[in-house]
Amino acid sequence: MTVSDDAVEMLRHVSVATLATALYKRGLRRQVVQGVTPVAPKGRNMVGPAFTLRYMPAREDRNQLSEFQNPRHPQRHAIETCPPGHVLVMDSRNDTRAASAGDILITRLMIRGGEGVVTDGGFRDAHAIGALDIPAYHQRPSAPTNLTHHEAIEINCPVGCGDAPVFPGDIVVGDDEGVIVIPAHLAEEVASEAHEMTEYETFVAERVRAGETIIGLYPATRQETVEKFEAWRAARNR
Repeated sequence: MTVSDDAVEMLRHVSVATLATALYKRGLRRQVVQGVTPVAPKGRNMVGPAFTLRYMPAREDRNQLSEFQNPRHPQRHAIETCPPGHVLVMDSRNDTRAASAGDILITRLMIRGGEGVVTDGGFRDAHAIGALDIPAYHQRPSAPTNLTHHEAIEINCPVGCGDAPVFPGDIVVGDDEGVIVIPAHLAEEVASEAHEMTEYETFVAERVRAGETIIGLYPATRQETVEKFEAWRAARNR
């Protein structure tokens, strides 16, 4: 499912917290990727369709360093086939004992036009990844190679990442706090609603700083509040 450029642009300017509320209104409570934070804040939102990589527990006879000589090794192949503009989402089983990837692979993903990368495990060379111009999210740095605990087993399949269900093509949004996954069929309406929520919250923040009570303001339970908001938007051509 294709998401419009307008929806993507709106999602670049709303918070993960606001999106979580919009999804909660629709009965979706587990779309935030738990436990992950930016390797380094970028000051901009990551927005793109999910392209997934699934890890399973490593078995020693299948995960020697010689595996990396295989050009179709799923970890390497995912880096080389993730479409430009997509977010590579790695299901590492919430296991940070070994790295999901390192800076060379993430650099390659960036050069190929990847929008970002998320793992519920850890990255090695995290300081170098943080310096790259690509949003990256993990639980913590992890030095051991992925082969010690993970086997990359499947590409672009449904996965769980930080206890959030992720299907290929779902829209992944990350900000400087965390990551959320929007089911693709809901992305347009959620983007529009979150944009409106953000506009109202900007108005609310301004009123609260001016000394106004939150009662009747947040949420808007009084008609006069709604009228003030509409006047505020009109005055600012928003």
